Amino acid sequence: MAWLQIRVRSRHPEFAEEVLLAHGAGAVSFVDAVDDPVLEPAPGETPLWANTVTLGLFAEHADPAAIGASLRELLPDGAEILVDHELVEDRDWVRVWLKDCPPLRFGERLWVVPQEKLHEVTQADAVVLKLDPGLAFGTGTHPTTALCLEWLAAQDLRGKTVLDYGCGSGVLAIASLLLGARRAIGVDIDPQAIRATRDNAAVNGVDARIEAVSPDDFAPAACDIVVANILANPLVELAPLLARCTRHHGRIALAGLLDRQADEVRAAYAPWFCFDADVSREGWTRITGCRNEAPRQ
Repeated sequence: MAWLQIRVRSRHPEFAEEVLLAHGAGAVSFVDAVDDPVLEPAPGETPLWANTVTLGLFAEHADPAAIGASLRELLPDGAEILVDHELVEDRDWVRVWLKDCPPLRFGERLWVVPQEKLHEVTQADAVVLKLDPGLAFGTGTHPTTALCLEWLAAQDLRGKTVLDYGCGSGVLAIASLLLGARRAIGVDIDPQAIRATRDNAAVNGVDARIEAVSPDDFAPAACDIVVANILANPLVELAPLLARCTRHHGRIALAGLLDRQADEVRAAYAPWFCFDADVSREGWTRITGCRNEAPRQ
């Protein structure tokens, strides 16, 4: 099996990484001019080189033109970036990722851990989410996912219903269930993301309490908690739907947007929500809020 590899030359490799992942990259790595890789730097770290190339690995059928268009639209230096692509032969990408990804903690006791490193978590009251990457990637190493996991870890989720719109690997929905949610719904446009969410839920023993579906098969219903870690434009377009899916006095978390896009996204949700203070990390913003009783006029 071959893979589509997309190479991005940008002054903002961490932003390029997030866009590639949002489009379903199976893995992302950074290389310098001599292709010496640094895989998945930890939160807060930056690549080592002045001229970093971001590599995204996709299923062979992925559309490089659409991915390139998103990169040029969303990156701060989008008009100047260089994007090219090629087909590469298969290799054991999971083992490559496991080599460099440590267990990660979010909040007081939520951990996201590769299965081969479970023995490294010794906290007595740890809530452990076992996760190995598949074709739908999402591990918590990226600022937007980390911001959402930290927010979820701080919520009282006991008995709640959670909607994870744009679920990717299902990490947010599964984390919610492990933290006490009664039921979770994961929605994604990518069939591989739906499969990955179901597989990861089974690994974590919560598959009986999660539903993973495409937008076409999703039946909107009021949920206690809604999280959407996607991109700014889809977040704006989805505002009426996600508001309808948030129970009155329910909570919402929106991520996947650059700091400069926060005002536009917040304005799209303002008729339905009262907002907390935004949280920003490495150029990415998380918006959270509470559903009003009725839309503001």
